[in-house]
Amino acid sequence: MKVITLGAHVLDILVRPVDAIPEGQQTALVQDIRITAAGTAAGTALTLAKLDAQVRTAGAVGTDSTGDFLVSLLNTAGIDTSLIVRKSEQPTSASVLPIRPNGERPSLHLLGANPFYTLDDIDWDALAATDFLHLGGPELLGAPNAARILRHAKNNGVTTSADLIAPGALGSLDAIATALPHIDYFLPNDEQALGFTGATTLSAACEILHEAGARTLAITRGAAGALLSTPEGTHTIPAFAVDVVDTTGCGDAFSAGFLRGLALGREPAAAAILGNAVAALVAQGLGSDHGEFTLATADAFAAQTPTVTTR
Repeated sequence: MKVITLGAHVLDILVRPVDAIPEGQQTALVQDIRITAAGTAAGTALTLAKLDAQVRTAGAVGTDSTGDFLVSLLNTAGIDTSLIVRKSEQPTSASVLPIRPNGERPSLHLLGANPFYTLDDIDWDALAATDFLHLGGPELLGAPNAARILRHAKNNGVTTSADLIAPGALGSLDAIATALPHIDYFLPNDEQALGFTGATTLSAACEILHEAGARTLAITRGAAGALLSTPEGTHTIPAFAVDVVDTTGCGDAFSAGFLRGLALGREPAAAAILGNAVAALVAQGLGSDHGEFTLATADAFAAQTPTVTTR
């Protein structure tokens, strides 16, 4: 599987557990602090590399030391970073994530260079030569630019997918509508699906997205698993029962597992099972890069681990 993940690249600083921020200049002791590569492009690339895909990642980071470190982390993971451009006038995107004891992850986020990645930065020949293009954060590029990128990929026989990075509360259908007809697999979470469509139910959100041109939807829902939706119907894929430490990167991990399953020739439902499996493996530790799993061990985990029972 040759894949390019294009879009958001973020350096995450994760602190766990954090019940509250100390007042004034007081100090609170924590169990763990980690720094990882993350974002809808970089985070997805990390899990794809573990699943034996040949991964290139494309996007924008600064020329600062944060950018140097982020690129080095990706290189160490076996990811080709030659398509990343450096923006001297912008800092590298970064987040500080105080992880709550229950795994929730409020964030302090610096947008940085991500919104400044332009069509002039793209290696169009590289996009045409890959098997899969995963666009992480089309709303940051702008819908017309995202549509042009995806259309170029599809015109060259590339399978396309996309995920969102903005919270649903900040989204609108206009931010993604022109890109949707060029996306083979659209992979938002439930909160984003509702927020970007303005719908009050997930079924209504799916209907709006399909009417706007989206083909297959694979919507992540946390402990409720994933919802597969096509214009012909929907199918629920249950989550695996694990002790959650941190949900950072779980959506990106699902995207990676789902796409890897498709590349292996699996039906979307079976691909979603692999997506849920790697998301569950990532959720058991801190950060987007948690877990030393492979494709074989992820499949074994899926076969042996019970799923969450929901009403």
